[in-house]
Amino acid sequence: MNDIIDFLTQRRSASAKTMIEPGPSDDQLEQILAAGIRVPDHGRLGPWQFIVIKGDARARFGDVLANAYQKAHDDAFDELLEVERERFQRAPVVIAVTSRITKGHKIPEWEQELSSGAACMNMLNAAHAMGYGAQWLTEWPAYNGDVAAALGLGENERIAGFIYIGSPVEPPTERIRAALGDIVREWKG
Repeated sequence: MNDIIDFLTQRRSASAKTMIEPGPSDDQLEQILAAGIRVPDHGRLGPWQFIVIKGDARARFGDVLANAYQKAHDDAFDELLEVERERFQRAPVVIAVTSRITKGHKIPEWEQELSSGAACMNMLNAAHAMGYGAQWLTEWPAYNGDVAAALGLGENERIAGFIYIGSPVEPPTERIRAALGDIVREWKG
């Protein structure tokens, strides 16, 4: 049990910019995705979807990103568009995680959205447990309608984030964390 606690208390995201091949195998990716659905899901709604983008599809989706960026920014220039074309090639595997809301259900929408966030976190932990680097990013594509349309998202879906997974070139560096004394308090009535 202490190994799990040590793992969780020392977990650190790896930068997508420093990931290289190899990424997870198909079997490993299936395990990562299976971990993604082992999260609190009140009402058993399955309020998420996972869209895997790997191999040559990353470059094809790069064209989607460049076009969406150019459409949203009149001042986009060639170098910026090239950065967007290469965005999903930063890591061998990118998983788009969506939040799929069931409107009017007794389970509040906020709880459905939180479940998507929990799915992202479980997949990060699974990838890290396998020795891969992983990072959960949103950035502008998570909030762009053309990107959502290219992913086939419906009216009540939005992107919770993109999980980048690959082999880290360097170990992630630690960052300053909040002191527990600054963020934890006990309510005594």
